[in-house]
Amino acid sequence: MSDAVNTGNIRQPDLITVGGSDAPLVDRFKRSISYLRLSVTDRCDLRCTYCMPERMKFLPRKEVLTLEELYELACGFIDRGVTKIRVTGGEPLVRRDIIDLFHALGRRIGNGLEELTLTTNATQLAEHADSLARAGVRRVNISLDTLDREKFAALTRRDALPRVLEGIAAAKEAGLRVKLNAVALKGVNEEELPDLIAWGHAQGHDVTLIEVMPLGDIEEERLDQFLPLSDVRARLEQRWTLSDSDHKTGGPARYVDIADTGGRLGLITPLTGNFCAGCNRLRVTATGQLYPCLGGSERVDLRAALRSGDPERNLAEALAQAMMIKPEKHHFRMDERGAEPAQPRHMSMTGG
Repeated sequence: MSDAVNTGNIRQPDLITVGGSDAPLVDRFKRSISYLRLSVTDRCDLRCTYCMPERMKFLPRKEVLTLEELYELACGFIDRGVTKIRVTGGEPLVRRDIIDLFHALGRRIGNGLEELTLTTNATQLAEHADSLARAGVRRVNISLDTLDREKFAALTRRDALPRVLEGIAAAKEAGLRVKLNAVALKGVNEEELPDLIAWGHAQGHDVTLIEVMPLGDIEEERLDQFLPLSDVRARLEQRWTLSDSDHKTGGPARYVDIADTGGRLGLITPLTGNFCAGCNRLRVTATGQLYPCLGGSERVDLRAALRSGDPERNLAEALAQAMMIKPEKHHFRMDERGAEPAQPRHMSMTGG
């Protein structure tokens, strides 16, 4: 690699060309890849019951990519046609000096990168909202499954709702557009979902509901948690007027407008409504494992390629392989009690 210079606290090298060319990334189903979900840590300061066990074992820090390596990979993907990067985790904001990475990537906005976004649980957002806005972030997704403090504490195993609400308010004050993501959980928050939607819309935020996904071993029975969003929509239509929207954000949500609240509602349905035909996404974990599909076991090791003696050639081969092994669609199922998860890894390891 060439000489590097310091810009902020991220060393920004003269980048190798990830993939060996500037050719756009296209999989074998002719889908163009324009969206990268980049995980910066598997660690989280919450322990959501549908996501991970209480005594979660996190990765040794030595296995995690450095901020410089994350930056280098991200820039390489931008040079291959990725126009949107979402920084994910775990909880991204628990990683030390992570704002430096946002500032470094923010300098690519308008130079290949169109949007830099973040998914967060908002526990640390009050501290960082202004810095994120200055770095070029304009929109954040915030996980919020309930507005009931006791229920929040039970779901996340942490009494952190006041901090989350403070973070949401700080994001709004900083000028960030907020989308609230809620996992629909049978018998837990299903009766509260209309109130959560109405509250979010009253605050000026979009809201998206997500079906629980069978990823990783947890301490509860996933079939007991599963609430089909087709059922949720049917109940909402008894209360409000919903109309399909052609709004798109590059992700898998399908949107409806709610006349009564004046807001937009997204529905992510990995089990009841497969959305893979137009998939434009790749996920890279904090250890540099590229997963072409959230629901698949197929992966390529970008960390090994990046740290090899010939990173340019090895990364070219890794990305070519990723385009070949990206499956047509995932095969999630949630119809058998006690079934093994679709994938053993937790969502926090892959990146949300």
